[in-house]
Amino acid sequence: MEIDIEARVNKARELFLSGYTCSQSVFMAYCDLFDIEEQMAATLAAPFGGGMGRLREVCGAVSGMTLLAGCMIPYANPADRTTKTKNYKLVQELAEQFRNENGAIVCRELLGLTQQKDVPEPSERTADYYKKRPCAEYVAIAARIVGKKLAEW
Repeated sequence: MEIDIEARVNKARELFLSGYTCSQSVFMAYCDLFDIEEQMAATLAAPFGGGMGRLREVCGAVSGMTLLAGCMIPYANPADRTTKTKNYKLVQELAEQFRNENGAIVCRELLGLTQQKDVPEPSERTADYYKKRPCAEYVAIAARIVGKKLAEW
């Protein structure tokens, strides 16, 4: 599949900087390739922001890649163990690449947080917020990883 990976990376970063969550930004950067409207992509990916609803578990950027893995290797038939295995293999490859580049795939570890979960209310997206959070870069890294995988497809 021929795609402009860096254009998609920039789109993902811009989406995040405009207020979308990390998961939405990664998923929405590529959703058109799978005939998914941006509104639907934003809706499906929204709960994965902040490491799953600000629980600070799996990084939302990684969850965005995982949603895309589901589009790349769709698995819907519970009897199809072969496709399920291929899907899980792709998820593990994407997550491992992210972990290799960033040292973790867990939101709280990436952000150096000690609490198990955060309040459900999202943080205000101010200039200070963006200075303190490396999330825009994590979004870009995830978008690049999945873009390279899509280019191999």
